[in-house]
Amino acid sequence: MSAALGHPATLYEPLEAAKVRCTACARYCTIPPGSHGFCFVRKNEGGRLVLLSYGRAAAVQVDPVEKKPLSHFRPGSRVYSIGTVGCNWRCLYCQNAEISQEHEVAGRPLSPAAAVTGARRYGCDGITFTYNEPTIFLEYALDIAREAHRAGLFTNFVTNGYMTPEAVDVLGPNLDAVSVDFKGSGEPGFMRKYITAKGPEPILSTMRALQERGVHVEVTDLIVPEVGDSADATRKLARFVVDELGPATPFHLLRWHPDYKMMDLPVTPIKTLERLHGVLKEEGLEYAYLGNVWGHPLEHTYCPACGAVAVRRYGFTIQGWNLDPQNRCRACGHPIPIVGRLSPEYVPTFATPVG
Repeated sequence: MSAALGHPATLYEPLEAAKVRCTACARYCTIPPGSHGFCFVRKNEGGRLVLLSYGRAAAVQVDPVEKKPLSHFRPGSRVYSIGTVGCNWRCLYCQNAEISQEHEVAGRPLSPAAAVTGARRYGCDGITFTYNEPTIFLEYALDIAREAHRAGLFTNFVTNGYMTPEAVDVLGPNLDAVSVDFKGSGEPGFMRKYITAKGPEPILSTMRALQERGVHVEVTDLIVPEVGDSADATRKLARFVVDELGPATPFHLLRWHPDYKMMDLPVTPIKTLERLHGVLKEEGLEYAYLGNVWGHPLEHTYCPACGAVAVRRYGFTIQGWNLDPQNRCRACGHPIPIVGRLSPEYVPTFATPVG
C-alpha cells in the first residue's frame, strides 16, 4: 500500500524502534514500521500511524434510524449510513464479511464534506457509521461528525464497543447516539471462540463512559443458537445494564441467521428469543425488544406503568404513535424516554439504496 493513501491518525503513541501503539480500540496493537494493526487499515508508516481507509467508503446507503436499531432516538428519521473496510473483530458469522474482513483498502472516494452533502441531498436527518466497526476509522468518522453537526445533522455509531478510553474521550463530544452490539451476551468463551476477542470488559466500560458524556445508548445482543444463547450470560449483561445505565435503557435481542463461515446452525428460534426476553424483564429492564422478527408483538414499545402499547412497530416502520406532545403515554401519562418526536409528516420508508 503506498504512503500516499495514508491519512495521519491521531489515536496512537510512539514507541522505541519506530514502533507505534494504536490507542483506538481495546486491542492496543503494537505495530512495527511497515505493518498493519489487527484491523488492516491502521498502518505504521515510518514511525507514524496512518489510516488507510480515510475518505474511502465501501458502503453508503440511506436507512431508517430504526434499522440501526435505535428505537428511542429520533423516531422516523432517515440516516446516511457509511461503512469502510476492515474490522477489529473476526466474527465467524459476519453478514458484512465482504467488507469487514477485507485486507485491501477499497471503496469510492467520500470526503467529510461530500458525506454531509450526500446526507442532505437524500433528506437525511443524521449520519450513521455502521456496516463495519467505526472505531477503526475513528479519525475519518470524527471529521464527518464535526461537519454533520455544523450542518445540523445528528450522528451515531453502530459499534461493538471494543474501544479505548482515549477513543471515548474524543468521540463523546461528537456523537449523539450509539447502538452497542453485543454478541452472545458478551459471554467470554463465546467471544474468544467466535469473535477472537478476550471478553466484554472494554465494551461495558465504553457504554458507561459514553452515557456519562451525554450520548444516548441502546444495547443490542445478537443471540446465536446453541453456542451463544446462555440465559446466565444474558442475565449478567442485563444486570449490568440495569445497575450501570438504568432500567430505562432500550435493549434489543436480535435474531441470528447463518452467514460467512457459520452455515451449519439454524436461525435463532423465536422461542429462544422470547425466553431471553423474559430474563431481561426479570432483571428489571423496562424496554426490551426483539429484532429481526418482523410482526412480533415484542417489536412494540409498551408503557412500563400501565402496559399499553405506546409505539406500535412493524420491522423498521412505525405504525402507531400513542404518546402525547411530551412523549407521555396517552393511556396513563407515564413519560416514555424517547429522544425527539415522530414528525407529523412521517411516511414509513424502508432502506433506500444510494447509487
